[in-house]
Amino acid sequence: MARPIVYGAAYSVYVQAVRLTLWAKAIAYDLVDIDVFAPGGPGPEYLVRHPFGRIPAFQHDGVQLYETAPICRYVDEAFPGPVLQPAHPLPRAVMGQAISIMDNYAYRYLVWGVYFERIEAPRQGRSPDPDKIEVARRQTSVCLGALERLAPSSDWLAGDTVCLADLHAAPMFRLFMQTPDADDLMQPNPRLQAWWSRVEQRVAPAQVL
Repeated sequence: MARPIVYGAAYSVYVQAVRLTLWAKAIAYDLVDIDVFAPGGPGPEYLVRHPFGRIPAFQHDGVQLYETAPICRYVDEAFPGPVLQPAHPLPRAVMGQAISIMDNYAYRYLVWGVYFERIEAPRQGRSPDPDKIEVARRQTSVCLGALERLAPSSDWLAGDTVCLADLHAAPMFRLFMQTPDADDLMQPNPRLQAWWSRVEQRVAPAQVL
């Protein structure tokens, strides 16, 4: 069986989520760097793999996929190793809900709104935009509260064991937790704080984040 190939940039939180999934399954893989910010985009050969020119894309034994969530589901179901999706309908739905929250709301506000304005803007020689930060803080609070309420009696986002939702969220939280806003925004969410401590202990050894 050929080694799977992940196409994308190591800094991308979505590429990291796929790599974490492969790590959790103990699967060796190759990473092919794709620069989506190159002049003119990533090039026509890559658009065959991902028609929207985003990252990641994935290849394995003739299978070609793009978009993080289906890639991770494929990895979990096509390879041996720990099962990363709940077996029962409700926690499985909660897993999907957590992933949707991260993609549709949290990525925009935790990463682009808070992290990039607080951390990346000064690195790029630009002053942070206080209006963007204020909006992002308000919406981040909503996102964190929503995640706090998922599977409230469980250690992980969708149950008692690590699942795809945890691996999907970890790279975004890793950036957000570097900001000066993280402590006070996380403070009303003790379960999420405990979850992040578990992620640091369990997922940090992957050396992907």
